[in-house]
Amino acid sequence: MDPVFLQIGSFTIAWYGVLITLGIVAGVWVGTKMARERGLDVDLFNDMILWMIIWGLVGARIVFVATSWNQFENTPFPRVLLDIVNLRQGGISIHGGLIGGILVMLYYSRRKGMDFYRYADLCVPGVAFGIIGGRIGNIMNGTDTVGRVTGWPVGYRWPDSARAFHDGMCVRNPNADLDLSQYCQQIGGQMVMTAPVHFAQLYGVIIGVILSVAAYFWLRSRIPGWAFWQFWLWYSVLRAGWEETFRLNPLSPKAYLDQGLDAPGIGLFTDTHVISIPLILVSIWMLVRLRRQGAPAAATADTTLKPS
Repeated sequence: MDPVFLQIGSFTIAWYGVLITLGIVAGVWVGTKMARERGLDVDLFNDMILWMIIWGLVGARIVFVATSWNQFENTPFPRVLLDIVNLRQGGISIHGGLIGGILVMLYYSRRKGMDFYRYADLCVPGVAFGIIGGRIGNIMNGTDTVGRVTGWPVGYRWPDSARAFHDGMCVRNPNADLDLSQYCQQIGGQMVMTAPVHFAQLYGVIIGVILSVAAYFWLRSRIPGWAFWQFWLWYSVLRAGWEETFRLNPLSPKAYLDQGLDAPGIGLFTDTHVISIPLILVSIWMLVRLRRQGAPAAATADTTLKPS
């Protein structure tokens, strides 16, 4: 498990970026194919996707920095500004990326007369593929989205060769609710974190696979927005109910925490837990509303309106 995909001199390309890019490319291919099949404006879709990727990255970084400010607050000015914009050091938020992408779609809906839901539905597979790529990239990075220490049989003991993980976990962190360096010991001349943890990164990969498969069925509906809101519902349920519950993230508020070698490794509530609750409720409400409205009486070949 090595975060570096390719290194030429001092220039490196990380697995994380490569895998997310592959997920996006696959999603754009699927979305473009479906846009053509549904008689939508393919050129408009591809133009919009480009800006969604750009502003999605901006939104993802902004939300990560805002929710992880403790990683930046002790860095002197102006170096902190460079750290904030340096994506090569990692750190993005999926929710922030989705917000950035949705804002672009809203802009296109207003300025180009685009039917928001018909085009938003086509983006669902790409987001699911991006989640898969991103979480596999997290596995390669080692220190990203780490799970809590657990005594359950599902606990995963990272191999000694996963140096990115062990080097990151064996640095003392007194501010964490569980300092993993206490479980580190010298093995073969190197520090190794020996405690089993929830394999939270793999949980995220499985969630992405589930959403990718489910998207195939959601997109069979001719109700505009059906796939879009189904994605938000089930991503929020799976992320908050499964992955986030076992991730080593700060709790706010600290409602329940039980982790360690003789514990399940559960923490409630993180920021993602808190955000997911209203997302789930809104998604259910919107799906009920869309079902009541039903599919349009007659689907048009191209629902993109030309500005007057």
